[in-house]
Amino acid sequence: MLELSNTQIAGWISSFLLPLFRVAAVLMVMPIIGTQLVPQRVRLYMALAITLLLVPILPEMPQVDALSLRSILLIAEQIIIGAMLGFSLQLFFHIFVFAGQLASMQMGLGFASMMDPATGVSVPVLGQFLLMLVSLLFLAMNGHLVVFEVLAESFVTLPVGQTLEVEHFAILAGRLSWVIGAALLLALPAVSALLVINIAFGVMTRAAPQLNIFTIGFPLTLIMGLIIFWMSTADILAQYHTIASDALFMLRGLAQVQ
Repeated sequence: MLELSNTQIAGWISSFLLPLFRVAAVLMVMPIIGTQLVPQRVRLYMALAITLLLVPILPEMPQVDALSLRSILLIAEQIIIGAMLGFSLQLFFHIFVFAGQLASMQMGLGFASMMDPATGVSVPVLGQFLLMLVSLLFLAMNGHLVVFEVLAESFVTLPVGQTLEVEHFAILAGRLSWVIGAALLLALPAVSALLVINIAFGVMTRAAPQLNIFTIGFPLTLIMGLIIFWMSTADILAQYHTIASDALFMLRGLAQVQ
């Protein structure tokens, strides 16, 4: 008859359960996989499969009682680490949503919004278009594999039981300004061109007050905005490459991966 001691059971639980919470937290928060498009059961199965593959190559886990207070604190720490890694990717994806919203408001499409099936939130049409585009580029360039690589290396650079430092949260908070700056850089061509068009309409209104500029101003601004947005997408790949590189470097910085 097979007999297992409490030490053996605790070792098995800690060696599998603690990495599982970090992996599951990343999959639940990160874009694409962590959205409503992927059922929670599928995400759980993915977390179990990834954890089973990682456990044989991970460093030795601390031996703790599964029902002790220390194990609960370790589980909470793994959830926080995984959520930080996934949230940093969310910031990267929302750069393009914010850029689409800025361009939409400038061209008069701010009222045209649709329900995002991934998050269930109403977003501008241009923002949704850019979000779908960047999702396809992220998958086509194997960005998800880079995320899984950083996740696996994080168990070496941020081992289970190591206390999180303030600099990790400082890196994440400092990147909020990076999100706004990158979104402004993406939307700058369309916003600048539409600003020139609106200034031209203002000059026409001052020169000929009897001209009803609002009759032709709104549709012309909308059409010109769509044309300018279409022309600006020709350079979207280079801009995506730069922003994606910064986002993945930030992800490695959070995990302290070289």
